[in-house]
Amino acid sequence: QDRGAGRRRHGHGEGRKEGQPYRRLKMRLVTVATCALNQWAMDFDGNVKRIVQSIREAKRRGAKLRLGPELEISGYGCEDHFLETDTVEHCWEALAHIIETKATEGILCDIGMPVIHRQTLYNCRVYVIGREILLIRPKLFLCDDGNYRESRYFTSWSKLNVTETFNLPQVIGKSVVNDKCSCPFGDAVVQIDNIRIASETCEELFTPNSPHIKYSLAGVDIITNASGSHHTLRKMNRRLDLICGAMARCGGLYLYSNLKGCDGGRLVYDGGPVIVMNDNLLAQGSQFADLGEVEIVTATVDLDEITSFRTSASSRGIQSDTSSALETIYYSNKDFYLCQEDLAGWMRPTAP
Repeated sequence: QDRGAGRRRHGHGEGRKEGQPYRRLKMRLVTVATCALNQWAMDFDGNVKRIVQSIREAKRRGAKLRLGPELEISGYGCEDHFLETDTVEHCWEALAHIIETKATEGILCDIGMPVIHRQTLYNCRVYVIGREILLIRPKLFLCDDGNYRESRYFTSWSKLNVTETFNLPQVIGKSVVNDKCSCPFGDAVVQIDNIRIASETCEELFTPNSPHIKYSLAGVDIITNASGSHHTLRKMNRRLDLICGAMARCGGLYLYSNLKGCDGGRLVYDGGPVIVMNDNLLAQGSQFADLGEVEIVTATVDLDEITSFRTSASSRGIQSDTSSALETIYYSNKDFYLCQEDLAGWMRPTAP
């Protein structure tokens, strides 16, 4: 019996001659981008311009995933303008324009805007690739302390791990592929070529039972957090403590995005986009040093490091084994992969 044949069938040592070393396994490299944007309430033209600029800059740096701040299309401080249906309609027109610029081609974009579903207003994340909307993910836990009054305008999504069919408005239906008229709406994970991505929004990081806990136990690789977090003394320290502590406990790649500047109200947003993987801070943007309107932070990571980190903790494995499965939206396209083929061998993961 040819014992080597068994190894070849399972992909071990395939093509290796006797005495030659085994080939090094390829790393699962992905480049991600997060940003801080100086958005203004109700400035749809200016907000779209900055969003498109951030997406194009992320692509220029080789990123396959771009995260933007909370409610970046409308601006966070629209206050009672959120209660006007025109505000939401203009957001859909703005998203249609972003798609029509072809900026979203070849990159997964996590974009923030208000959305009306079943005559109820939600603070949402919209996942877009090219001319396809994969998922609309509403905010699960709203912020109503301090300067925040989100429940005055929005409703929190209470159906955990559940999606419903959302009928896209006519203005956006003309911009998406094949005039697709609907997409999933709800609490779900997006999976692209065996990479799982999920969102939590601003306040959800600060809650005791944060969504990133269930996402990490379900094997989600990348967790995004889009925020509209205003500046207070030492607040950046608190954010970093929460993000780094969460990833040191749960493992995973965490992207944090925030607004910057003043959007027309009483609050000042301090930016500070962050990328953390496992127990390492990989990249951090500025708070007040960068006075520009768009700031991009990128990192290249080996996703296999997440698997190694998580499997090394047996207690995490026990909790993962007993956790519930999550609603998952699968996306497959032969022309789009999150992991990048490093044919030249020059790509390296970003050092902490």
